[in-house]
Amino acid sequence: MKVLKFGGTSVGSVNSILNVRKIVEAVDEPVIVVVSALGGITDKLLHTANLASTGDKAYRKEFNEMVARHKTVVEGVLSGARQAAVMRKVMETLDELENIYRGVFLIKDLSDKTSDAIVSYGERLSSVIVCGVIRSARLYDSRRFIKTHRQFSRHVVDFEQTNSLIRKTFRPAPKVALVPGFISSSIEDGEVTNLGRGGSDYTASIIAAALEASILEIWTDVDGFMTADPRIINSAYVIERLSFTEAMELCNFGAKVIYPPTIYPVFHRNIPIKVCNTFNPNAPGTYISGENARKEAKTDKMAIIKGISSINDTCLVTVQGLGMVGVIGVNYRIFRTLAEGGISVFMVSQASSENNTTFAVKNGDAALAVEMLNGEFAPERSRGEIEDIVAEKDLATVAIVGENMKRTPGIAGKLFGTLGRAGISVIACAQGASETNISFVIKLEYLRKALNSIHDSFFLSEYKMLNLFLTGVGTVGGHLLEQIKHQQKKLMTQNGVKLNVVGIANSRRMLMCREGLDLKACLRDLREKGDESSPELLRDEIVKMNIFNSVFIDCTSSEKIAGLYETLLNKNISIVAANKIAASSPYKNYRLLKETARKRGIKFLFETNVGAGLPIINTMNDLINSGDHILKLEAVLSGTLNFIFNTISEDIPLSRAIKMAVEARYAEPDPRIDLSGKDVIRKLVILAREAGYAVEQKDVRANLFVPQKYFKGTIDNFWEHIAELDAEFEEKRKKLAAKDKRLRFVASMNSGACEVGLIEVGSHHPFYELEGSNNIIMISTERYRDYPMIIKGYGAGADVTAAGVFADIISIANIR
Repeated sequence: MKVLKFGGTSVGSVNSILNVRKIVEAVDEPVIVVVSALGGITDKLLHTANLASTGDKAYRKEFNEMVARHKTVVEGVLSGARQAAVMRKVMETLDELENIYRGVFLIKDLSDKTSDAIVSYGERLSSVIVCGVIRSARLYDSRRFIKTHRQFSRHVVDFEQTNSLIRKTFRPAPKVALVPGFISSSIEDGEVTNLGRGGSDYTASIIAAALEASILEIWTDVDGFMTADPRIINSAYVIERLSFTEAMELCNFGAKVIYPPTIYPVFHRNIPIKVCNTFNPNAPGTYISGENARKEAKTDKMAIIKGISSINDTCLVTVQGLGMVGVIGVNYRIFRTLAEGGISVFMVSQASSENNTTFAVKNGDAALAVEMLNGEFAPERSRGEIEDIVAEKDLATVAIVGENMKRTPGIAGKLFGTLGRAGISVIACAQGASETNISFVIKLEYLRKALNSIHDSFFLSEYKMLNLFLTGVGTVGGHLLEQIKHQQKKLMTQNGVKLNVVGIANSRRMLMCREGLDLKACLRDLREKGDESSPELLRDEIVKMNIFNSVFIDCTSSEKIAGLYETLLNKNISIVAANKIAASSPYKNYRLLKETARKRGIKFLFETNVGAGLPIINTMNDLINSGDHILKLEAVLSGTLNFIFNTISEDIPLSRAIKMAVEARYAEPDPRIDLSGKDVIRKLVILAREAGYAVEQKDVRANLFVPQKYFKGTIDNFWEHIAELDAEFEEKRKKLAAKDKRLRFVASMNSGACEVGLIEVGSHHPFYELEGSNNIIMISTERYRDYPMIIKGYGAGADVTAAGVFADIISIANIR
């Protein structure tokens, strides 16, 4: 037998209820289905009751809206005689509810008993509707077998009676039993009670445990437990397996996937829980059991901690005073007093000196807690032995959870080191001897920052050494080696980072040394002692060396070298690429590389693909990561073409300017590579993708200024005929000069639409004064809409490109 529970969103609409029917009817064994009220109805029931209790006639409007919604759902999921029968039951139930509301309105009073009765109607209505939708389903009244007794101000399940009644009710069980969740009744007087917010989960768990079900499935609107709140951390992912302890810790500290008490009944019977998505039923979900996830895990997502959870409704109450030291029973009095007030404590921290005890409660309970404790310790306060009880609000509690933390040294050190580096002060902390949870309290304003910092630290890695493999040791690669050589000692002494070059390669030879190469002699040694190399041999040697914290640096323009990235990333080797081929390759491959890097907890960086050493891509990523949205890009991205159009004059025609670009090594020996605009297109595609748009090279509209016929034939044919364009360009230049305008080859992206081509810019345009081979980009975002962000500077050159590559390497060292 299975027990399936469907939450409010799962039964909140016509389509979702039809999904529920498909899921239930696909089960090939007896099943008990527990349902919540339609999404949002519980809140509306209470709101309507409060309006009625104050004599506000607006309660009628709220009630009519509930009637209309339930009628709409019935009409959408059923037809014919079945619809008429269910509609009759629904309307009868709503009539009962209306009479209660009318009574509350007339006497202007809402007792707890009446409130409990009103709020029960949500599940009573939804269960009638869902039962009518599912074939052969039989409806049960949970008030007849879920029994509670009063404990302080709460209703607590009487398990002895409840378990006995459940077994009696469901043996034998029908093919499909339909049960309203949340609702219960008092063993004292039989009045309607409830199990509290989220109580439908608890109902399902109680039934599953009593009947020893094979599994409890919680169907909701998420794919399962996440490593962190995905609304705060984009890189959060679904946790595939949790132990009962881990799930319980995450639930108690704010993970709202399931109601915390749900776990206890099935835990004692060792009945697994599976969290599933009603709207994505094929997703693997999260499986919760008594098994150790360390033994089961087969994915690279296995981590020391399983998840991060938080409670943003936190207040710290502190009882302190020198009169507490050595006095027996102080904590007993504290927590007895809180229990008498029905106040729940979810974290406790005490100084070993015994002079203070701090505990966390919800903000709404703080005033009562302070009042009751001030009363309890009034004699001690009057004598000065204990200070006035204080409450500190606007706080948040964060917990990192994972059974793999047990007996793993350094977790607390890493946690507090991460927070310290982020500039976040810990106000209070606690860790139990079970070592499955480290909890701490911080200011609420730092919650988002803390969660992101912790997630990055624990789900990626933090390194002190990077082992570097460099391929392409020519112009850019050679400059990079020189820069690393000059910075090695400084990085070690000032940053605690050691860059260890363990391999270099060119197109013919490679040189590897696990301990690190001598940077003063490595290029000579490569020529004289290097082993034969090819992309395949290089890949195999790197994988064979299997060195930790490795970074592969590509300073080539080789398509075959770019083809190695996926393999290397899957071996947990980060990649820094000056090579533009991978990032501008088909979008599917680009996303694959990015996703592989993310999942592996490593980096795929290519800042120098655009603008050499200019911080363009990193700046865009910072904007996006901080919540901004890039709307438009306009850029001059070709130093070669900018040089040509800055050089053309009355004395220097187009053909001569092209020749000068080649001679100055701004252009390739075959300048048609630059004139074709392919390089600019690649750069624009990379920028558009980094801005969040799925763009292919073929999507870019190219308006070239050199006709296609000049790209055919040999390079000699090109030089022989290119002067034919001189007169046309001189005429165009003169006209523009008369208007104080200049030509610029501009790459632009507007909401994903990409284009490259010549445009005319006036003297007030930011591109007008762009000199030499410089690059410039204007970034328009939601924040920088009226005044775009401008990045400008050297966009070419081996030295600045090498510096950009170096910056990417350092960024890996700094974030890990």
